[in-house]
Amino acid sequence: MKSKIHEIQNTTNNTMSKKIVLALVAVFTLIACNKEVNEDANVHITGDVKGLSQGKLYLQRIQDSTLVILDSISINGDSKFESHIKLESPEMLYLFLDRGQTNSIDNNLPFFAEPGNIKIETTLNHFFADAKISGSKNHDLWKKFDSINRKFINKNLSLMAKRFKNNLRPNQKTTDSIENEYQKLLKRKYRYTAHFALTHANKEIAPYLALSEIADINTPYLDTIQKSMTPEVAKSKYGKMLNEYVKSRKSLDAK
Repeated sequence: MKSKIHEIQNTTNNTMSKKIVLALVAVFTLIACNKEVNEDANVHITGDVKGLSQGKLYLQRIQDSTLVILDSISINGDSKFESHIKLESPEMLYLFLDRGQTNSIDNNLPFFAEPGNIKIETTLNHFFADAKISGSKNHDLWKKFDSINRKFINKNLSLMAKRFKNNLRPNQKTTDSIENEYQKLLKRKYRYTAHFALTHANKEIAPYLALSEIADINTPYLDTIQKSMTPEVAKSKYGKMLNEYVKSRKSLDAK
């Protein structure tokens, strides 16, 4: 009888031991998996959307002319958030705020992400306008460029309003004047952008601006920017894209 009891106890102990071992294996596997994910990420984003108590944030990138989601973050009570992703090289990303039932055009925040720690602080009421982003040198440069570029954008909007008004009661002299102003504005914008890209050819923002802002500029300007890129920038996502684009432009120019 005692032998039978010992046998049952041994069987029970063995079963318990196996369960404990399996549980420990599962825990260590989970830890290992989490560690692997954390080690794989090279961009660590932390932030706070003050005033946001419930909603969802989407971290997006442009891929094949379409916005695709890299990460989604649910906000429920705590306005602070974090995201850990891997980027092969610095890249323009977009933090999209899903306000739920509240519609707003102020819901998309572009920022130039790069490996390291990036901090994003903003508010629910002025998601774009109140944004303060730190930790990315490329983003600092993009903000500097954008502050001047917005003056070109505003001037162009003013010209568009003049053009619309003139179209209601066409006047050739006014039409020619508006077109002349527009061409001068375009040249100034292109020169400023090309100069900015050349000045910062050691950063990924250089090929990004060449592709996103002045892609239709004369090929020699693009060629100069391409040749000015440092080897590291030339190997980046936008550097490779600019290399291919200049190559295709030269091919078309030769025809």
